[in-house]
Amino acid sequence: MTAQDWLSLTFSALADPTRRAILARLARGKATASELAEPFEMSFPAVSKHLKVLERAGLVEQGRNAQFRPRRLKPEPLCDVADWLETYRHLWEERFDRLDAYLKEVQHGEEK
Repeated sequence: MTAQDWLSLTFSALADPTRRAILARLARGKATASELAEPFEMSFPAVSKHLKVLERAGLVEQGRNAQFRPRRLKPEPLCDVADWLETYRHLWEERFDRLDAYLKEVQHGEEK
């Protein structure tokens, strides 16, 4: 699978607020599927589907601890997203610099 394909999977997984909430919870530490399902008003199978999407995207992995299967966050795909976004940083900064210059010009014109 190419890097673009992985980015597509990651962005697709991040597109859903429930999945982002699950990742935020896992950022604090490991949790079982039941623990992850607690704050949501949805069925356990629905939460399981969200977890499968996160696992397919490589954002979550399932461990094994006796009969428990705690999930944990895998941050590598998020680093890939950050790296991809970084390539566009110069565009944003350039546009903000132009906006800043324009606003100063407008403000200076109003003072006269």
